[in-house]
Amino acid sequence: MSAILSIDDLNDFISPGVACVKPIETLPPPPAPSDANETEVILDGQQQQQQQKKTAAEAAQISLTDCLACSGCVTSAEAVLVSLQSHAEVLATLDAAPSLQIIRDTTTSAAATAAASAATQSQASACADDSGRFAVRGLEDERAKLLVASVSPQSRASLAAACGGRVSAAQAGTMLEGLLRGSLGLRAGGKFGNGFTWVLDTNVARQAALVLGADEVLGGITKGSSIGGGGGGGGGEGPTGTGPARPVLSSACPGWVCYAEKTHPHLLPHLSAVKSPQALMGTMLKTTLSRKLGIPASRIWHLAVMPCFDKKLEASREELTDEVWAGSGQPGRGIRDVDCVITSKEILMLAESRGLNFFNLPCEVDATLPPPPPFPDARLHSFLFPRTALPCVPRAAGSSGGLLYHCLQSKAAEIPGAEIQASRGRNADVVEFVVAVRGEPVFKAARYYGFRNIQNLVRRLRPVRPSRMPGGKPFGSARRPTSQAPSLEYGYVEVMACPGGCTNGGGQIKVDDAVVLERKQIRGKPGPQEQKEWLAEVDEAYFSGEEANELSRNGNNPSLVGPDGEDLVVGGISRAYIHNTLAYWSEVTGISIDRLAFTTFREVISDVGKGTEAERVVQLAGKVGGGW
Repeated sequence: MSAILSIDDLNDFISPGVACVKPIETLPPPPAPSDANETEVILDGQQQQQQQKKTAAEAAQISLTDCLACSGCVTSAEAVLVSLQSHAEVLATLDAAPSLQIIRDTTTSAAATAAASAATQSQASACADDSGRFAVRGLEDERAKLLVASVSPQSRASLAAACGGRVSAAQAGTMLEGLLRGSLGLRAGGKFGNGFTWVLDTNVARQAALVLGADEVLGGITKGSSIGGGGGGGGGEGPTGTGPARPVLSSACPGWVCYAEKTHPHLLPHLSAVKSPQALMGTMLKTTLSRKLGIPASRIWHLAVMPCFDKKLEASREELTDEVWAGSGQPGRGIRDVDCVITSKEILMLAESRGLNFFNLPCEVDATLPPPPPFPDARLHSFLFPRTALPCVPRAAGSSGGLLYHCLQSKAAEIPGAEIQASRGRNADVVEFVVAVRGEPVFKAARYYGFRNIQNLVRRLRPVRPSRMPGGKPFGSARRPTSQAPSLEYGYVEVMACPGGCTNGGGQIKVDDAVVLERKQIRGKPGPQEQKEWLAEVDEAYFSGEEANELSRNGNNPSLVGPDGEDLVVGGISRAYIHNTLAYWSEVTGISIDRLAFTTFREVISDVGKGTEAERVVQLAGKVGGGW
């Protein structure tokens, strides 16, 4: 959706002509006129308590999945529903029941461990690991969940900028972790004093996505291939193939993906099949914790803090549930890998709802933020909680994770003497890149940010169709011969819906928010210059904050050399280490890497808008009993 879209202004494109017809289409037979009642519409994630009449109509259920499968509404209509996946849902989950607790006992003997494992599973679930024995307590309450959270670096940068520059992005991350996990945060209030067991950084999942994405673009690992010499276990074989068509288009932006699925299905074969960092993190947490702790994925509740409202739509995709990695292997309405997504702006609302001022939380680790319990797998713990800072994101990589830049670096690292050249397009959000050797290009790529520029990209990728008129020119990419595939000059294109990239996401704290207006003492509505300066502050926090980032105090420093002694380290990321970790993850869970790390996309087809308006009015009027 538009980067300037606010949660308080979600009806910018909604009109009666595009109103949602799902409630009317699912109406039960109309009751007698004397007992007629309006249909109640219950949105996914929202509980409404309303006095019902004796003959009240059955509720029509609408979920985010329904909206993703309907092309009758624009993105803003979907945003009305995703707003329900908010800080209120986080509070409701925290206050539903005492959260599950992870207890580690390294002194337990083997006999005692066996005896505890035979105990009543309704009281505790135990598992053994090379770092000790872990138990889950509180399973007797079916409402109790194990609470985990993951945070994007763009959200930390937004919160750091909102602090007025007095803290770095890493320190803002410590404040956020204190809110979610510390004794001065959410645990200080609420019905049960619940907090999150782990707060992780999505940057670790981003590294895996970068390596897999580069392999996909440069002809390495694709769906159906083995990774790092190790494979999945009994999870079944996933879809196989040779990878997406060229040029490969990034798929980490859910707004762009929804747009392609609903309006330009010819682009779907080009979309990268690698999951986004948010989705990868969710799958890794749900699969590993459920396997290691012996609890179902439904007892694990994963919150993601993201810069974009559309990330809520991504979390609601049927392709990102346990139906894919633990079920039939096909998309379905199963247990979501990410249960709730809230944005940077909603973090402030979450704190206020508990009577807390986020900006007063400690920005340094102290006694109020004790170390979290170890992750129940030592090797994955060292991956998820690295002791040293992750590689700094260079400015040339952009603010959206560096997908494109990592591909360019990987290609350049393969060819001695190669260099990366960049040239600006028609505006700052269009940049073309070339990997050249002695002046000769060997690989071309581009960056397209913002829907205005995406429209131009879509035109260039439109398939060539011959004209039906004698002597007529072909339709589509008219500059190229009919026999030539479109846009062969690009090997990869990084596409993001928001101008400026993810630091300018729609869920980020904006210059016209009250907290920024007060700090900057801006009177009236901020102008374009103030908005530009504010985004520059967020970008500065994003790029500089990673240098001093201390993600965890409890991890092991992973080796940057593979077991064979040879490795390709690109941008500080070890390809062998990532591949070996993914192979180990697949081995631990017994699920093939196809199901764990890759996803699929599908054309959205709807009959909304088809047929004449008169026919539609007659049909809908009949369903509601003529009550117009």
